[in-house]
Amino acid sequence: MEKVFKNKVAVVTGGSNGIGRATAVAFAQRGAKVVIADWKEDKDNETLKQIKAAGGEGFFSRCDVSKINEVKKLVDECVTKYGRLDFAFNNAGIEGQPGTTHECTEENWDNTISINLKGIWLCMKMEIPAMLKNGGGAIVNCSSVAGLNGFVGSPAYVASKHGVVGITKTAALEYASQGIRVNAVCPGIIHTAMIDRFTGKSPEAEKQFIAMEPVGRMGKPEEIAETVVWLCSDAASFVTGVPMPVDGGFDAR
Repeated sequence: MEKVFKNKVAVVTGGSNGIGRATAVAFAQRGAKVVIADWKEDKDNETLKQIKAAGGEGFFSRCDVSKINEVKKLVDECVTKYGRLDFAFNNAGIEGQPGTTHECTEENWDNTISINLKGIWLCMKMEIPAMLKNGGGAIVNCSSVAGLNGFVGSPAYVASKHGVVGITKTAALEYASQGIRVNAVCPGIIHTAMIDRFTGKSPEAEKQFIAMEPVGRMGKPEEIAETVVWLCSDAASFVTGVPMPVDGGFDAR
């Protein structure tokens, strides 16, 4: 694979599994050095192993994205180690607890918004100054088809992901003339640990999720990763402020 990101540096939050892991590896395959951030390290360092197997370089940094001091430490460690920051995939997030709007607890609301929305704002708050020092960069935030549609029983999650779309558009306008592009991906139903928690790995429950996808299957984390690295590449140099569905046709209905 062509090393189009040689001498570039990427940060991936929520990088210990799922979409985050696949994206960290995709950056490494293209030559980028990768900082893997997550609130806890996967016990086998699997993401870092896969990065090294791809011929890449990186390190893990523990980070709770809802805490500004930890996000600052993450970006500081990246710049201290590699001297720059070029790309960021702000992916860390949680699904929260199920329940209708009147059943949603204040604790669940605050926790979900704090990680899914405040966390992305804090990441951009720290990443953007580092990118400005380089003369620019590219940021991709992870929203969801739930950032484009309503879903019964997930008010906090839906609100957080709609918020990600809004802050992405705002940041894109603010920094467009300064060389920083900001976009969002809006994944559909992707086969990750989050989906397994929803389904309990029940074949019948999985069929219900698959039935929601016009293409007739769940997406793969690698399919989101490919979109993220494209959005960060020069091939997407005229693309900013876009909440891009990567959803097998879910949002087209």
